[in-house]
Amino acid sequence: MNPLLIIVIALLVLSGIGLIIFILLHSGKGTGVSDMIASSVYSTQTGTSIVEKNLDRITIVLAIVFMASLIALMIIYPHGSIAGN
Repeated sequence: MNPLLIIVIALLVLSGIGLIIFILLHSGKGTGVSDMIASSVYSTQTGTSIVEKNLDRITIVLAIVFMASLIALMIIYPHGSIAGN
C-alpha cells in the first residue's frame, strides 16, 4: 500500500471516530453528557456555554478534516484504482 493512502485513510478513520464521540457529547435539550460534565466542573451557566463552544469548535474541525480526507481519497484514488494496485 502507498504511504499516502495509509495516512489519508488513518485521518479519515480517526476523524470519523472523533466526530461520533464529539457529536454524542453535545447536549440535546439540556440533558446531555456535556451538561453533566459542565455542571460538575462549573457551578454557573457560563461554564456550560464555554464547554459547548469548545465542543462546537472541536466538532467543526473534525468535520473539516473528515471531509478534506474524504475528498483527497476521491481525487487521489478514483473509483476502482485502489483494487487494481
